[in-house]
Amino acid sequence: MASIGDLLARQPLLASLDRDDVDRLADCGHIEVFADGSLLAREGEPADWFYVIRGGRVALELASPAGSPLGIETLGWHDMVGWSWIFPPHLWTCDVRAIGTTRVIAVNGGCLRRRCDDDPAFGYRLMRLFARLAAERLHATRLRLLDLYERDHVG
Repeated sequence: MASIGDLLARQPLLASLDRDDVDRLADCGHIEVFADGSLLAREGEPADWFYVIRGGRVALELASPAGSPLGIETLGWHDMVGWSWIFPPHLWTCDVRAIGTTRVIAVNGGCLRRRCDDDPAFGYRLMRLFARLAAERLHATRLRLLDLYERDHVG
């Protein structure tokens, strides 16, 4: 059976990291399984983890005034979810809900923040990676909101 380090080393999104960095991530992680419909994270709650999806999918959802959640994006195998662990105030910016049985590598953000403090060069490499991830998620959210606006205001 492959180690968490071996699994993370195969992640395309972590390709910019060398094996020592990947092993630092792995030392802060474990395998976790979420049942269909369960929440991996809730908007506004402490962001103590990020997740690398190994199987299944997750939906990123925002609370809406209408009551039902607004789906922003669906992520699947090899995607990562959760950048708020690295950016103060370390709170989730959306709900993350499992779609079907979802297997992840859960990586503890507090553990990684301590490692970043101990090795600022490692912290910089992670900051670059997660800043890119945050920018991609914000872009996807912008596109989804524009789509919803056009649907409600055109034609």
